[in-house]
Amino acid sequence: MSIKKVKEIKPPHTFEEYMHEIAPLSAEDGGGFIITFPDLPGCMSDGDTIEEALSNGRDAFSAWVSAAVDAKRPIPVPAARPAELVEASGRFVTRLPKSLHARLSARAKQEGVSLNTLAIAFIAEGLGHREACGH
Repeated sequence: MSIKKVKEIKPPHTFEEYMHEIAPLSAEDGGGFIITFPDLPGCMSDGDTIEEALSNGRDAFSAWVSAAVDAKRPIPVPAARPAELVEASGRFVTRLPKSLHARLSARAKQEGVSLNTLAIAFIAEGLGHREACGH
């Protein structure tokens, strides 16, 4: 098998313009998180943490776009353009019952992650489950 060198190109649309989804991987699939791009078929990556999956996703995005240009394939326009995106800072604050907060803190400590990382993982897992069930 030969390996073809593909010149990295500047994409016509930025990484941030494309919808990407991060979901937890099952233990059978090696654990960690997977990142996929609905507008870019086959473009995906993974990582042990959400942050690593996102970083690896940036590399996958760049490689996918460069390979598409090299193969003279069209690069799909992002389905959700920035003007259509919901404004979101990536931060929200919520109040929890003390008992739930204590359980989450204990679980985060047991897993060796921050409370924020654990909460993000649970939210991503819940969203992925709902979407898989068609909700």
